[in-house]
Amino acid sequence: MVNFCPHCGSKLQPDFKFCPSCGGKLPEDPTEPDTLQASEFLSNYVHHSVSFTKVGAAEEDSGSALNRPPLRSSRRKSSSGTPTNAVKCTEKKSSSTSPQKEKTSPPPKEKMSPQVEEQEEAKQTSSLALQTPDKKSLISLGKRKASPHVKEEETKQTSVLSPSPSKCKSRKRVSTVEPVEEGTMVCDQSGNKWKLVELLWQTELDLTYAACQANKQTDTNNCKYILRLGGREGHLFNEQNFHQRAAKIDAVEKWVKLHKIDFLGIPSCVGFGIHEAYRFLVFPNMGKTLQSILDQRTDSLSEKAVLQLALRLLESLEFIHEKEYTHADIHAGNIFINTDSHTEVFLSGFGYAFRYCPGGKHVEERPGSRTAHQGNVTFISLDSHMGAGPSRCSDLQSLGYCMLSWMTGTLPWSHLTHSSPAIAAEKKRYKSDISGLVSFCYKKSKASSALTAYLSNVMALQYCEKPDYSLLKAGLHESLHKMGGTLKEPLDL
Repeated sequence: MVNFCPHCGSKLQPDFKFCPSCGGKLPEDPTEPDTLQASEFLSNYVHHSVSFTKVGAAEEDSGSALNRPPLRSSRRKSSSGTPTNAVKCTEKKSSSTSPQKEKTSPPPKEKMSPQVEEQEEAKQTSSLALQTPDKKSLISLGKRKASPHVKEEETKQTSVLSPSPSKCKSRKRVSTVEPVEEGTMVCDQSGNKWKLVELLWQTELDLTYAACQANKQTDTNNCKYILRLGGREGHLFNEQNFHQRAAKIDAVEKWVKLHKIDFLGIPSCVGFGIHEAYRFLVFPNMGKTLQSILDQRTDSLSEKAVLQLALRLLESLEFIHEKEYTHADIHAGNIFINTDSHTEVFLSGFGYAFRYCPGGKHVEERPGSRTAHQGNVTFISLDSHMGAGPSRCSDLQSLGYCMLSWMTGTLPWSHLTHSSPAIAAEKKRYKSDISGLVSFCYKKSKASSALTAYLSNVMALQYCEKPDYSLLKAGLHESLHKMGGTLKEPLDL
């Protein structure tokens, strides 16, 4: 006896030959599979009734099947997976769900935000409302995905659940370091206490204070130390590692004796530590920065002064290169002049120092392996612009740009300070045109032959090639000697 329609699941009288709901012809001799199929449709009906109840549809009697539209389309949908929330409700309300449906149900999803849950419920409501036997009113899954409204909803949902990695990276910004109150006491890792006497200058990355030992009272002019303070995990962490690995006091003294020179401009870090959210490094007072001296002048430096500076800096660069490091950020703000003698030149600011040759093996040139355009973009090398680890030739090229700028007061890309890619393009253009580079900067004046020879030499160096420091220094020494200058006399500033 047929109790339910095998097509729509509606309840039937024993003598019906046609279903009053869907109009389908009823089998004369029903078999056991048909009965099971009808039972399955009834379970499906109960399942969707509960789903309607969850999304807000009023249900008075779940057994009134004659008032329900046929569920032929929902039967197709159930084979592809049932929403997690509907499955949970079905398990509570009905125990007649077939084992096959339980196996094909998707695994429980992670708990979603209320906003995403509302979107999911709205989608279920709209899909159930469209389940009618009329073919014109059926909307395929592919067409729904193509709908602009659905695409917008999916985009919003994706942005809520899983932000794009590239966007997360672009949001990363270096926050400005807030000044610490003058007079604050800090304690380094050796237990020595330092007093911040006066804030000398500030950048986005660090603060520089005149400092003295805590047990001594002194004013700013008599402070024998400077203290640089920045973020814990910022560039000062890299600078601290450099000084601990490669620039210890005994290593510097040994180099001076070995090469029989009177001075090596590598500052000694006499203390370091953590203060609240900051890291700090303590150095002996090295004098004024070259940048502060240039700012006070109305003209460029003389060729004699630039050659003196370059020779002092080449000594320092040769030392750190032998210690497997490159400086990677050479410019006037990282160069100090001892104002007492005007003969000592210090190379400081190792926040971007790079270990180019760990364990004696030179790293490969891999653009994009580091953050591009790190350092002062006016003077960094092309390697730094491309995100490759700076090598020895990178430092020497940066020094060449500095020398040219100090002598002439300009560079072809000086007006492009806010466009790093444009600066990199100009440097790439002039790397193979040294005469054009020098002519642009000197205009109608006579160019320095020593500087032209230096630039031609360093621009031709390969990434892994070891520079001939003796040859570079010899050419500059010769020109300085012709001008009657030496390294022992004060800088011509």
